[in-house]
Amino acid sequence: MRYPAQGLDPTHEQILRHLRRSNAVAERAVSLGHHPFGAILVGPDQETVLLEQCNIDTVNHAESTLARVAATNFSADYLWGCTLYTAVEPCCMCAGTAYWANIGRVVFGMTEAQLLSATGNHAENPTLSISSEYVFAHSQKPVKLIGPIPEIAAETIAMQRAFWISR
Repeated sequence: MRYPAQGLDPTHEQILRHLRRSNAVAERAVSLGHHPFGAILVGPDQETVLLEQCNIDTVNHAESTLARVAATNFSADYLWGCTLYTAVEPCCMCAGTAYWANIGRVVFGMTEAQLLSATGNHAENPTLSISSEYVFAHSQKPVKLIGPIPEIAAETIAMQRAFWISR
């Protein structure tokens, strides 16, 4: 099966700006009493922010909730040209939800392995060792995956450590 063009590739400046915005959404999640995870959906022009979503709970992650809302509000063809930005690599559940929503590109700052290192064996964040890369490599659609981004990884690791140490 052929898939339409995925829209413009993001520039490094756009990647940094959008990942920092996803971290701002994660900070908002904390202010609402949730864990520090946030995601944004950007349109094919790599400028228009269509949706923002913070983490809700252990089964309503920022990325999976955003993908479900996106799939309800936008066509699959349109979403194929969009990009999901999240400072922390999506877990396998979130990667799968983005895949089924037909979001064509995912950009992340730090890896799931780096998250595990930052959070340790915290009971509120039982991290899985199944990367987004693994999920997308075993799929039928060519979802583009960009990350980790070192500048954002350093910022996000610091934020995650500060949060999880305080729990």
